[in-house]
Amino acid sequence: MHLRNVVLIIFALIGATSAAGQAIHTPEKGSPERKAILDALRIPVERDLKQKVVFNAEHFNVSGNWAFLGGDPQNANGERPNYRGTRYQSAIDADVFDNNFFAILKKTSGKWKVVTYAIGCTDVCYADWWRRYKAPKNIFPYTE
Repeated sequence: MHLRNVVLIIFALIGATSAAGQAIHTPEKGSPERKAILDALRIPVERDLKQKVVFNAEHFNVSGNWAFLGGDPQNANGERPNYRGTRYQSAIDADVFDNNFFAILKKTSGKWKVVTYAIGCTDVCYADWWRRYKAPKNIFPYTE
């Protein structure tokens, strides 16, 4: 094998390894990265809940251009949002709703975009998201 081919193979392996094993971090409170991610998620969630929300994020994992968030949505007073008039009210009435949110976002062309999110999960609704959305498995606290 030519030296050039060996060098190309080594660089390809290093690139694949570093992409797959990127470090996970949690953006600091008040940082531009954290604000950009939360603001991107806020748009569809506030539209869905028909009110302003604050995210109490218990899980906030970022790796490369992927982010996973999980926690509790709250109103400005730190209380549970009012779900009356939303699509979640029937689940609440049936007692199959937990006040939580989970989301994955991807940074594309320098901007964070919501890939998917879920509100009110009573199970681990994100367990297969890594596979379904081709996101890095290591950003999730639990996977199948």
